[in-house]
Formats: sequence, C-alpha cells, structure tokens
Amino acid sequence: MKNTLETRIGLFVALAVLAAAIILERVGSFESFEPGKHVNALFSNVQDLKVGDRVKMAGVEVGRVQDIQLTNNKVLVMMKVRPAAQVKTDSIATIKFTGLLGQNFVSVDFGTPQGEALKDDQYIATAEQADLSAMMQKIDNVASGVENLTKSFTGFKIDTLVGPLRDFINANKDPLTATISNVQALSFDISSQVSQGKGTLGKLIKDETLYDTALSTVSNLQDTATEIKTTVADARKVVDQINSGQGTVGKLVKDDKLYRETTEAMTNAKEILQKVNQGQGTVGKLVNDQEFYKNAKLTLQKLDQATESLEDQGPLSVLGLALSKLF
Repeated sequence: MKNTLETRIGLFVALAVLAAAIILERVGSFESFEPGKHVNALFSNVQDLKVGDRVKMAGVEVGRVQDIQLTNNKVLVMMKVRPAAQVKTDSIATIKFTGLLGQNFVSVDFGTPQGEALKDDQYIATAEQADLSAMMQKIDNVASGVENLTKSFTGFKIDTLVGPLRDFINANKDPLTATISNVQALSFDISSQVSQGKGTLGKLIKDETLYDTALSTVSNLQDTATEIKTTVADARKVVDQINSGQGTVGKLVKDDKLYRETTEAMTNAKEILQKVNQGQGTVGKLVNDQEFYKNAKLTLQKLDQATESLEDQGPLSVLGLALSKLF
C-alpha cells in the first residue's frame, strides 16, 4: 500500500471514528440514538453516580443515566431504559456499586406481578443504600477503638492486671496442684465406677433390667394411648348416634313426640296430685277426710276389743256364740 496523502487521511478518519465510538460507548451516548423509555428517580445521595453510568435489572444492563440534577434538596436522576426492560410502577431503584472500588450503577428490581408498566417520563420509587464513606468512617472508628483497647493492655496496666493473679498462683501452687490431682482422681474413679456399672449413673447405663423395664413402660404407655384413642373413638360414635337420634338415649334427646308425651304425663300427674291435695276423688277423701280417719280408727279399736274377748272364751263358747248369732 502506498504511503500517500489519501491513505494517511483515510487511516486518520478510521482511527477518529473508532475513538469516537469508544468514547460514545464509555459515556453511553449511543443510548440517545436507540428507542427507549425515560425514567426519573429522586435520591438523597447518589454516591458519585455519573452521567453515562449503567442501569441494570437483575445484573443485566437495560439502560444508562442521561442526566443528574439537584432539585428541592434531592438529586434527580434521569435515565433511559430499553423497551424490553419491564419497569413497573412498584419497581424500586437503588444506587449500588460493583465492589469497594468499582463503578456505581442504578439497580432496578422487577416489582410485583400486580404492578403496571411505567409510562414514559414517570418517577420510580427509590431506596437509599448505605453510604460507603460513612461505612468506612465507622470501620475506622472501630479500628481506633481496638487500638486504644490494645494500648490499655500494654505496659504497666497489663502488669497491674495480671500481677496479682500470678502472685496468687505462686503462693498457692501446692494446694492448687493437690486440688487438681484430687479432681483428676475423682474423675477417674467416677468414670471407672460408671464403666463397671456401679453407682446410680453406672446402673442407669449398664443395667439391662432397667432398660427392659423402661422399654416395657414405654410399650405399656403406647398400649394405653391406643386404648384411649379407641375409647375416644367409641365415645365419639355414641355422641354421633345420640345427635342423630339413634338408640334409647338418642330418642329421649331428639324425639319430639316422646318429649310431648312425657310433658303431658307430668301435667296429668300434677293435676291428680292437686286433686288429692284438695280432697277430690276417693284417694283425696281417704287422704284429707278427717271423719273417714276417725271412723277407721274407731273400727280398728272395736276389732281389737272383739279379738281380746274371743281370746278369753274357749273354742266351744266361740262356736256356740257364732251359732246363736246365725240361728
């Protein structure tokens, strides 16, 4: 290829176009030539968000930031998203960053199935992300606190704290050694007794009879629970039969005819008792008539006297008296 003026101009134009394309891609100016929907969002802090930064849904780029303005103590972020991005009225926009030193971007969630599609130039709800600078400041404060705590345990202060403890251990070294030896011996003795099946704990672990008894008890409890379930089921059947009017009790509870007959019988019995109390009828007169009572009493007295007179006479006299009365 000849190194002519036309060749050099052609190479220069190609490089310029390539550089312009790269710059436009970096700043997102290609989005201006593509169809899309304009979406606005208000933030309290955009955390170094810049024009041309990406707008993502579920990590997929769907648009770019076109402009950032201050308005009414808020930061207005104007974005342009592709038509394929289903931004809804209940979607929420959040400013996030890719790593501690990464580029900021606007993250938009999908919203709910009940949400409607956002119209052009509408505002979307926002959520504020924790400020990275504030987080770093808190981390720095924590580091300073740890450093101050470390300093407090150095030099004279740490020696003042540990010194009395060291002196106490040195002064009571022999009793502490004896105590530790006794504890070790006691632990060994207890573990030995447990392994041999001695003592309460050893019997609990080694005694097969206790295991069989516990197993039998559990089996009996299971059988009892089964019987209780059966009894409850039978009782439920009886209650169901009563509610449906079956059987003697069910008929007594549910049969209206029996209820009416019982009520009538009780009413009749009440009326009879009232008549007896009032002296009506034979029974009433027997109960309430004083003359009948006196006559009955007098008759019984006469009968008693006649019986006594018969006892004083002999059999022939009684027979003669009876014959004389008859003839």
